[in-house]
Order: sequence, then structure tokens, then C-alpha cells
Amino acid sequence: MSETMKQQRQAGFLMAKIRQVAGRIFERMLKKCNMEINSAQGRIMFALWQEDGVSINELAKKTQLKKSTLTSMLDRLERMGYVRRQRCQKDRRKILIQRTSKDMSLEKEYVKFSDEVK
Repeated sequence: MSETMKQQRQAGFLMAKIRQVAGRIFERMLKKCNMEINSAQGRIMFALWQEDGVSINELAKKTQLKKSTLTSMLDRLERMGYVRRQRCQKDRRKILIQRTSKDMSLEKEYVKFSDEVK
């Protein structure tokens, strides 16, 4: 393996570590502000803030999460009261993920928190 390739691998590894540490720091900051969601759940919520009432397939594309991962995260967010599942009126086979009033207040807090962190 060439020296350049070794350096590229090391750089990639270090970038991944930085991202991992930054994510942990961000999650700790969220907890200090009494926000009970983690960064991955935040990705889901952010996608719903952009467009409410989307299918799991659409949400998987927007968040780049596998459907199995997304489903378990949605289960938890639903138990926490941030989202609800509802059958689509036009296609009863399709289930849409919708925001709740609890999520709407979370959005305001999250935006405020994000502005303060910048």
C-alpha cells in the first residue's frame, strides 16, 4: 500500500472519530437542556419538520436509515409521544408518520438550542 493511501485511510479514520465524538458531545448538551431525544432521533424529527405526514419509505430515504432501524426508532418516538402512525386516506395500505403537539414544542426548543450552540 502506498504512503498516500495510508494517509488517506488515517484521515478517513480520524474524520469518523471526530464525527463520533462530536455526536456524543451534542447528545450530552441535549440532555443538559432536558431534551430526551438522541441525534439519530433528531434526524428523523428534522425530516418530519421539513415535511409532515410521510411514509416510512420516504422517511427512510430522507434520513438515510434502514427501514428496520427506522421502525424501531419510530416505535420509541411514538411511545415518547413525538410521532404517531396513521393510515393514509388515499391508500389504506400506506402508513404515514405524523408529528404531535409534543413534537411541535420540541421543534421550538431544538431550534433555540441549535441557535445557541452555533
